[in-house]
Amino acid sequence: MNNSTQNHYMAEALSEAKAAAQRGEIPVGAVIVDGATGEIVARAGNETEASSDPTAHAEMIAIRKACTARNTPRLAACDLYVTLEPCPMCATAISFARLRRVYFGAYDPKGGGVEHGPRIFSQPTCHHQPETYGGIDEQASSSLLRDFFKDKR
Repeated sequence: MNNSTQNHYMAEALSEAKAAAQRGEIPVGAVIVDGATGEIVARAGNETEASSDPTAHAEMIAIRKACTARNTPRLAACDLYVTLEPCPMCATAISFARLRRVYFGAYDPKGGGVEHGPRIFSQPTCHHQPETYGGIDEQASSSLLRDFFKDKR
């Protein structure tokens, strides 16, 4: 996949993150794309505050929406674009959903579960390891998060 295509889908995820920030949520956004057609199957931003649900991360919501849209618990032909490195919970859900690829923006040394922390996809107990690509439009994703937390302080 070429960089302009990756940037297009990451821009869509960033749009979801910005909308989440406007709702007072931590600005993380995600889109799930059909790898064959390029169609965006699902999109979401964080909703943990609005739903009082600690599992309402952008990735989790997008996976649920995509599985419902496809009427299947597995998304083997789909790719996830998310503005922040998935946490361990989301990485595990990504594995269970059998997503083909994960593209993320900002790295998360404190809470990440892919390149940092438990590195879920590298564990011998992980049944499915998607291809992962970090740092896609990292500056925009990092700035959005940094500005959000700066304004909160």
